[in-house]
Amino acid sequence: MTDEKTVLDRDDMRRTLVRIAHEIVEKNAEPDRLALVGIHRRGAFLAARLKGLVDDLLDADVPLGDVDISFYRDDVETRAEEPEVHASHLDFDVEGRTIVVVDDVLYTGRTVRAAIEALFDYGRPARVQLAVVADRGHRELPIRPDYVGKNLPTARSERVNVRIDELDGIDEVTISELTEALA
Repeated sequence: MTDEKTVLDRDDMRRTLVRIAHEIVEKNAEPDRLALVGIHRRGAFLAARLKGLVDDLLDADVPLGDVDISFYRDDVETRAEEPEVHASHLDFDVEGRTIVVVDDVLYTGRTVRAAIEALFDYGRPARVQLAVVADRGHRELPIRPDYVGKNLPTARSERVNVRIDELDGIDEVTISELTEALA
């Protein structure tokens, strides 16, 4: 990878998550039917952060879960590396709820499709909404986020890197050029 351009720093990330939390509360008239579900790995940590913010805004305890999509991906058999498998945790009934699926970057839509498929193995939510920190375009599936931190029009030769304190020791979103070996 070559030089990275920072598009969101720590303070920007915090403000972005606060804004998304406010939007989630404003768009959902039945907060008692609301739940957050993060996609492993970074989406799960981001969902936990959003839960804290939404809980504070609603003065409630919104259910939180996380899903692993490793075996729901449509490219699992063609991937060179073995998927890193995590356990899914949905310790609440998804039936009839509004589920906000949380991920770091929306790109082709395939990860979100896999997450929805995994979610439906636990029941049938009333609605599924999507919250992402960065939407970079290039959709291959007709998936649109309900809550977006930052729209980042990118070239396919670029990579959007979302780093979070819990995994990377820093909160930031950067864009970098892929080298030919990685492209």
